[in-house]
Amino acid sequence: MTGLGAVFRPQLPPERLRAMARLADDSGLEELWLWEDCFLEGGVSAASAALAWTERLRIGVGLLPVPLRNVAVTAMEAATLDRLFPGRAILGVGHGVQSWMAQVGARADSPLTLLREHLDALRALLRGERVTTDGRYVRLDGVALDWPPAQAVRILAGATGPRTLRLSGEAADGTILTSSTTPEGVRKARQLIDAGRESAGRTDPHRIVVYLRTATGPDAVARLSADMAAGGKDPGAEHGVAGDAGTVAKAVRSLADAGADTVVLEPTGDEPDPEAFVWFAAHEVRPLLP
Repeated sequence: MTGLGAVFRPQLPPERLRAMARLADDSGLEELWLWEDCFLEGGVSAASAALAWTERLRIGVGLLPVPLRNVAVTAMEAATLDRLFPGRAILGVGHGVQSWMAQVGARADSPLTLLREHLDALRALLRGERVTTDGRYVRLDGVALDWPPAQAVRILAGATGPRTLRLSGEAADGTILTSSTTPEGVRKARQLIDAGRESAGRTDPHRIVVYLRTATGPDAVARLSADMAAGGKDPGAEHGVAGDAGTVAKAVRSLADAGADTVVLEPTGDEPDPEAFVWFAAHEVRPLLP
C-alpha cells in the first residue's frame, strides 16, 4: 500500500496547526508532515502538539537540522514522543540549509561527517545503549537514556546528493527526498541507498518518503509554475503536479512505482485553502491509490 500524507507548511501561523491536524485525523489521512525551516516553527514542539490533538494520525518532522542539536537532546525528544504517542511520530534529521546554519553560527565544515556521527549515536541511544564516542563533532561520555523508547524507533535522513544518499542507506532507517525528485530521481536514489545498505550489511526495511509539489483547482498550473520558479526550479521540469485528483494520483503512482513507499503532497506556498488541500488529499486522491 502506498502511504499518503500532506505538508503543513511552516509559512502558516502555528495557531492553524490544530484545525489542520484534527481535519487530517478525522479524514483518514495517514500522515501530516511538518518542517523546521529557519526561522519559522519548532519541529518537535509543533509535532508534540499535533500528536496530542489527534488520535491516530502519524506526524512527521522532515527534518531536524543536526547542527542545531546535541544528539543527546535529539534522542531525548524522540524517545519522549514515542513513549507518549507510540509509533505515531516520524523524525527525520539532516544537514539543514547551509546558509541558515551559518547564520546561527552552527555550520559544520563537514556536514556529512556530522550527520554520520549524529545518526550513529542517535540510533544507539534510542536502542537503549550507553554511548561513549569521541568524534569530530559528536562527543558523549557514558550517555544513556533513562526513558528509552519501549519499541524500535526508526530515524530517517533527508538526502539529496550521492554521498548523503549512500550514508542514509548505511546509517539511517529511511530517507526523505525533496519535491525536486522526479520518478527517475527516486530510482537513482534507491540505487545509491541500496549500495550504502549493502556496504553496511543491512537487510532491514528502508522507507523512502518523497515530497510531491502539488496544486489543484482552476489556477493550479499557474500556481505550480510560479512556486517552482520562486524556488529556483525550471517550471517546465517534472518536479510537481497540477490538476485534479486523477492527475495527482497518477503522479503519486509514478513515484511509488519508482520506489517511494510514502508520497507527501506539498502544497504551493500560495495555497488558498490549506484545510481544503488536506481534505482533497484524503477524500479525493487517497481512494485512487492502491
